[in-house]
Amino acid sequence: MTRYAIGDLQGCEQELHALLARLRFSADRDRLWFVGDLVNRGPGSLATLRLVRSLGDNAVVVLGNHDLHLLAVAHGAQRLRRSDTLDEVLTAPDRDQLIEWLAARPLAHAEGADLMVHAGVVPQWSVALTLQLAAEVESALRRDARALFEHMYGNEPERWSERLAGMERLRFVINVLTRLRLCTADGRIDVALKGVPPPPPSLLRPWFEHPQRATRDARVIFGHWSALGLVQRPGLLGLDTGCVWGGELTAADLDSDRAPVSVPCAGYQRIGVD
Repeated sequence: MTRYAIGDLQGCEQELHALLARLRFSADRDRLWFVGDLVNRGPGSLATLRLVRSLGDNAVVVLGNHDLHLLAVAHGAQRLRRSDTLDEVLTAPDRDQLIEWLAARPLAHAEGADLMVHAGVVPQWSVALTLQLAAEVESALRRDARALFEHMYGNEPERWSERLAGMERLRFVINVLTRLRLCTADGRIDVALKGVPPPPPSLLRPWFEHPQRATRDARVIFGHWSALGLVQRPGLLGLDTGCVWGGELTAADLDSDRAPVSVPCAGYQRIGVD
């Protein structure tokens, strides 16, 4: 059995088919790990959801910010944005089944020494704590999805504390796991900044560059940061290579040192368009 981790799809279904062909993927022997953002901004969100769902247990998926946005819109807690390409999903005859399946995906997945999240983790979180906090959000999603989505949006609170409670705690966890790029060593996050990291003297650094982060003994697999492209460092695998922006869709073999495999993307969005 081979495990392949695949970067942000964002509705690039044709590129996914091309990538699976290059990998010679077989459901009889292989598993696919998806780092989240299955949907939105590309032209094939509906076909992408159908394909990944059809893989059953051969697909491990964590939720990204675009996946949560689709769920929020489907539950009537948010409106579509100008750049969204989700109408086909929302009007599909199998909409309810797809939304139910997507809502049941976790926000973090751990297996052996590997931890997969969409965006990142603050330095204070261990693998065990990350999974615990993700489970708190997943429980709230099952309990009252609309209430969660109505209060999910916002950039506050900006600093981690064990004392966070209620919706503030859930919002912080969601922001970290699905939107984080930059933070300080003491757990202050900035989820508004995009692009390349700011230079010193800013204390904001990529979340994975803080040397005492509690996940440093795991291999963290993530996406969400297309400006960085492929990230391969000891204990780190970043796979958002900007497919929807005209970059590539990339897969990495998690069980060998083979070079990652990529396919080019047609480019469905222009950088800077929101």
